[in-house]
Amino acid sequence: ASNLRFAQVSDVHFLENGSNTTFKMVGESPRLLDDAVSQINERNDIDFVMFTGDQIDKSFEKELRAFLPHAQKLNAPWYFAFGNHDRCVGGYLTTLVYLEMVRNVNTNFKFKKAYYSFEPKKNYKVIVLDNIITDEITSNGYIDEEQLKWLKKELDSSKKDTVLIFMHVPVIEPFASPNHKLRNAIALKQLIESYKNPIGVFQGHYHAAKITQHENVLYVSSPALVSYPNAFRIVNVTNYKDKTVFEFDWKETREKTIQKMAKIMVFSGAIYAGETKDQTGIYEIKK
Repeated sequence: ASNLRFAQVSDVHFLENGSNTTFKMVGESPRLLDDAVSQINERNDIDFVMFTGDQIDKSFEKELRAFLPHAQKLNAPWYFAFGNHDRCVGGYLTTLVYLEMVRNVNTNFKFKKAYYSFEPKKNYKVIVLDNIITDEITSNGYIDEEQLKWLKKELDSSKKDTVLIFMHVPVIEPFASPNHKLRNAIALKQLIESYKNPIGVFQGHYHAAKITQHENVLYVSSPALVSYPNAFRIVNVTNYKDKTVFEFDWKETREKTIQKMAKIMVFSGAIYAGETKDQTGIYEIKK
């Protein structure tokens, strides 16, 4: 057996001098991020950290510049997927500027496109998708044909691997939200589920925890760091000869005063925190 352990941190919504809103504790986002980084650094078994979108709350260069030193405190290599708050439609903080700023400080990040792949260990493939619409101000997502063709090539070449796919807008919604959904989720879902090797799909955007298994594919929506339950995930994946096992470790912020304030602000904490099976648990995929 071989294992891979990573942290998924989603929807940080970092704002250097922000004020809390009715839903997001953006005024406390630097403290929440520092606590998550500290918890991850207390372990020496994390292979990588993946931020699944909305690293910053407002798409300005100065916010990304302020976010990066916090992320750079991570001892493990870190990567990211774009969220709908990360780039400015028609503004300066474009895909190329964002990528260059990350490459300049993050020696592990070599990529020049918004979607990319790498192999963290033998028999594991990580695929990061960009399903954010960049020519329209919207919270909906879409994945274009060129990227779908690229994804098919990546999956074709990884049929014997355990594949981990990361993106911001979920393929399967944790709850219905027409203004946030992936417009061509059906096409992406059909492509992913046409493969029979173990696949984990890790998502953010809805600030909610939900795990759904469709045979050999595990769809994992993760909570936001910036809003209740102010949590992130540590995921251990183990490849055996006849199965792959996903073990989920739920990590809430240790900034409990902030978390209590965040809980008061949301309409229903249970929607975002999910059930126990959406937080922790062991999921098996037979090979």
